[in-house]
Amino acid sequence: MASLTALRRATPGTVLTATVVFGLLLGWATYGLHGITTVLDRATNSTSTWILWTAAAGALIRDRWLAVWSGALMMLATCCGYYTASTLGGTFGSGGLGTAAVWSVAGLAGGPLLGWAGWTVRRARGDLRAVAGAAVAMVVLGEGLWLGLALRYWETAVVFLTAGVLLAALLTVYLARTGARRYWLCAVFAPMGGLVFYLAEKSILNGLIGSV
Repeated sequence: MASLTALRRATPGTVLTATVVFGLLLGWATYGLHGITTVLDRATNSTSTWILWTAAAGALIRDRWLAVWSGALMMLATCCGYYTASTLGGTFGSGGLGTAAVWSVAGLAGGPLLGWAGWTVRRARGDLRAVAGAAVAMVVLGEGLWLGLALRYWETAVVFLTAGVLLAALLTVYLARTGARRYWLCAVFAPMGGLVFYLAEKSILNGLIGSV
């Protein structure tokens, strides 16, 4: 509790520094957890894992724009931590630099959105809270669709899809209990957003990675 209070009262520089440090550790940890179990391997090698932590960080930060900037820095730092660990682990191949660049750009694009989403769900007013909640849940649902439809890892896909449905439900309940208007929009938009996320990952991100 004391650490959360300190984070809320910290200066912008302290918040951004803490976000970068956490991102580096998150990237390093996700690399280190590869291969322990099948589900854990997929979970630590997925977009949604990093993004959910980014949204959580945004929810802890009091200032909206600071949450947005923290989202961008956290995703970039997570990429740096992951690929640094990969380099030291001897698995950073000849195409690693291009892949790292693609994921870094994707993180800089998605990080601010999820930092904003985490902040909005907790602190904003109006219908945007429900839309932001859907943006958080859609990432897990979209990842589940990608694992199943694109990669044919159906056993793991079911885990991700179930987690995404539960997350959307929990966020919807939270929004309802905290007085959000049209809280049900979270449950409506989350699966729609998940489909959009899957199509974007398939057509844009996968194409970029395949070209480097």
